[in-house]
Amino acid sequence: MVIKKAKKGDKVQVEYTGKLKDGTVFDSSKGKQPLCFTLGSGQVIPGFDKALDGMKLNEQKSFTLSVAEAYGPANKELIKDFPRDKLPKQPEPKEGMMLALQTPDGRQIPARIQKVTKDKVTIDLNHPLAGKELIFEVKLVGINLPEDNCGGDCSCCSDCGGH
Repeated sequence: MVIKKAKKGDKVQVEYTGKLKDGTVFDSSKGKQPLCFTLGSGQVIPGFDKALDGMKLNEQKSFTLSVAEAYGPANKELIKDFPRDKLPKQPEPKEGMMLALQTPDGRQIPARIQKVTKDKVTIDLNHPLAGKELIFEVKLVGINLPEDNCGGDCSCCSDCGGH
C-alpha cells in the first residue's frame, strides 16, 4: 500500500485550529469546511505551507510558527493618524474596533483603531496577527481528491466540475 504524502503542487484539504501563545484561538475550521489550497502556491502563510509539505494523508501534528514564518513583524510605518472628521460619524470610533479600509484598486484591508482623540484616530494597518508567534494543530484530510472521492464537496478541487 502506497502512503500518500502532500507535496508542492498538490491540492490539499486541512482541518486546523490556530492559537496564540496564551491559548487564544484566532481561527479554526471546526464546524466549517476544511481549508483548501494548492501546496507551495503562496495561498497561505509561508510557515503553514512548509509545515504541511511531506505530511501523510490523515496525519495530525502541531507546530509553532515564528513571527517571520507567519505574518512578519509589526511595521511602525503602518500605524497612521487620520483626521477624525475623515471617518464616518457612525459607528462611533473606539479603541480596538476593526475597520475595513479600501485600497485604490478595490481590495479591502483590515485595520484596527489604536487610539481615539477629539481630533484624530490612530489606525494600525498591520495584519492583526503581525508580530505574533502562531501555534497550529492540523490534520491533513485530503490530497488531490478525485471526483468520485470528494464527498460531493468540491470547494477545493474544481477539477471535478462541482458535481
